Amino acid sequence: MRAMELNGVGGPEVMEWGKGPDPAPAHGEVLIDVVAAGVNRADLLQRRGMYPPPAGASEILGLECSGVIAELGDGVRDWRVGDRVCALLSGGAYAERVAVPATQVLPVPDGLDLAAAAALPEAAVTVWSNLVMTAGLHAGQLVLIHGGGSGIGTHAIQVATRRGARVAVTAGSDEKLARCAELGASVLINYRERDFVEVVRAEQGLGGPGADIILDIMGAAYLSRNVDALAPHGHLVVIGMQGGVKGELNLAALLGKWGTVHATNVRNRPAVGTGSKAEIVAQVRGQLWPAIAEGQIVPVVHAELPITEAAEAHRLLDGSGTFGKVVLRVREE
Repeated sequence: MRAMELNGVGGPEVMEWGKGPDPAPAHGEVLIDVVAAGVNRADLLQRRGMYPPPAGASEILGLECSGVIAELGDGVRDWRVGDRVCALLSGGAYAERVAVPATQVLPVPDGLDLAAAAALPEAAVTVWSNLVMTAGLHAGQLVLIHGGGSGIGTHAIQVATRRGARVAVTAGSDEKLARCAELGASVLINYRERDFVEVVRAEQGLGGPGADIILDIMGAAYLSRNVDALAPHGHLVVIGMQGGVKGELNLAALLGKWGTVHATNVRNRPAVGTGSKAEIVAQVRGQLWPAIAEGQIVPVVHAELPITEAAEAHRLLDGSGTFGKVVLRVREE
């Protein structure tokens, strides 16, 4: 099959649309004819040699895809050949076909374009597992989302507001903040011009001044300031390290707020069991997917490019001009 090859590690130019091994579905897996693949920052890190796939996973880039089921592995009962689906992967989306556990597959709602559906699985699973399952998101809370214009951010705004929370976001331009407001954010912080700690501390969370939940993509650079921005009993959930991996944590400040710091990722979770990808996908399908099917939560796609232009897609995501996801089209529907 055709697949994205990496000629070493480095910049976008190391990617080449070449050939890869033909996958076959193992027990409990389905084989998907890929229509589109979502682009994530994890792909950029893997391309640079900084985020290898888990043991046994495909070496091919790509953590989410959409397409049509082409073949069922032994033991699969809930899916049929020809079903339109999207899927959460540990790797392999930048290819014509991919095998994935059936427990990580989601149906594409009627009327939703398959390319747009490719933008959903990673964001939906990341947001749901962190905001809801880890931090206990509920109505009335104040949630601070760093990088409101990112693929994760645009999805998180919609999930949090639909569950009755107030949303604060940071972004690097007023244009992005205006679009975040259209999605439901009400506290808009241009981090180039305002101190998010001061802004959020002036707001009232359920626990007191500050944010009840902070969803953070920056890591070390924001660690101490995020703790300062927490409301009492608040949860800081770190899901990215764009600002570095080592930071100083003021335990006295955290203890004084009865605060909690979580650091999580999706890719290295087990396939099944407590806290697994299967458990998260099941919750997403049962509790979040109806809102997506009804159009209450929508995928936000900045650009769709052919898979042969994957290098340009990576350059787009490396820049600061995107709002929402970038999607690679592998084949026509």
